[in-house]
Amino acid sequence: MEPSSAFDVDALLGDAQRKEGLTDWGPGEFEGPLRVLLDDYPRAGLNAIGEHILRSGIVHSLRMRLRAQEWIRRHPEILEEQVAAPIVVVGMMRSGTTLLQRLLAADPRFICAYGWEVVEVAPRLDYRFGDAPDPRIAISEMREAKSRELAPELFAIHPMYAREAEEEIVFLADAFLSHVPESGAHLPRYRSWLDGQDFGPAYEYLHRMLQFVQWQKRQRGQVAQRWVLKSPAHLGYLDALRARFGDLHLVHMHRDPRTTIASGASLNATLHAMHADTVDLPRVGAQWLQRMGWTNDRAIAVRDGWACEAGGEAGRVTDIGFVDAVADPIGQVSRVYDAIGLRLTGDAEDAMRRWLRERPRETARPPYGLEKYGLRPEQVDERFTLYNKRFGQQIGGTTHA
Repeated sequence: MEPSSAFDVDALLGDAQRKEGLTDWGPGEFEGPLRVLLDDYPRAGLNAIGEHILRSGIVHSLRMRLRAQEWIRRHPEILEEQVAAPIVVVGMMRSGTTLLQRLLAADPRFICAYGWEVVEVAPRLDYRFGDAPDPRIAISEMREAKSRELAPELFAIHPMYAREAEEEIVFLADAFLSHVPESGAHLPRYRSWLDGQDFGPAYEYLHRMLQFVQWQKRQRGQVAQRWVLKSPAHLGYLDALRARFGDLHLVHMHRDPRTTIASGASLNATLHAMHADTVDLPRVGAQWLQRMGWTNDRAIAVRDGWACEAGGEAGRVTDIGFVDAVADPIGQVSRVYDAIGLRLTGDAEDAMRRWLRERPRETARPPYGLEKYGLRPEQVDERFTLYNKRFGQQIGGTTHA
């Protein structure tokens, strides 16, 4: 069987350059990781629609890199933006990370990347920041509506709203050092290769894009600078995250792995089914269990190292259980404010309660269970023995400061 030419690296790079009329990729090596990824896609059993979706996504990432670099060339002051003391919310999927990020982002003293900013980080080069509204908002809202219509199961599992705070995993994916590709296709070579890579370049690119987004917010008159970031993807790379954002405060969310593993496997299987005609559900489940076990082992090891440093973890990490966050969201958020030495004002609390009342009401998620993905509860418990022992109080709903 001839390998598909849809993922020829030179063709993809050329397509992006032609569409943007630009050639400068900016600093940072990304072609090496991209080539490893593209070499694995032809073996992934993709159908024609899947090839088109994934190829289009890569071209879009490349176009954003080109366009962002041109904005930075025209406005070098972008690289003077200070991304100071971010609050970074991490945890396995469905552990409450979105809830905590969006509650914190309701405080006008913080900033976040909205869905429309994440989907298209760089505006068109003829855009003037005095113009309103930003055309990217309408484009993102149309994409949201189309996703609801054409991929309702995916939207139910992982909704992405144009005007809500969104995770920055897209920027890591745009560096082609990311676990995003393996969530949507069977990529054993790329998956294995990633495990031995230094993710420093991905976090450098993330920092650069945060500077760019922050600069854009400043052009629109927004003065707040303290970021609220969020992505489960950071869990396996807390060392690289802190190396780039040394003054971060980590909010680590916790939930029973039996639930989070089943949810993650469900999302991955849905993504695989968008790109291939057949999906090996037990393989998806086994790979997700392995990946999350690997991720949490790394997170615990890094946090153990932090605990041994002068001052320990106390001022650097806040652990919050999903059960507690759902039962008393404002009370749990207030613990974060105490940890970072910032007062939770009445105005901020009012904004959070307003968001809780008005937030998008998600459609019911499709039923999922471990058995569907060839997993047993005892198998999950065994793989997460260390995690459950370390964070059992948070998982059980009793959170301690």
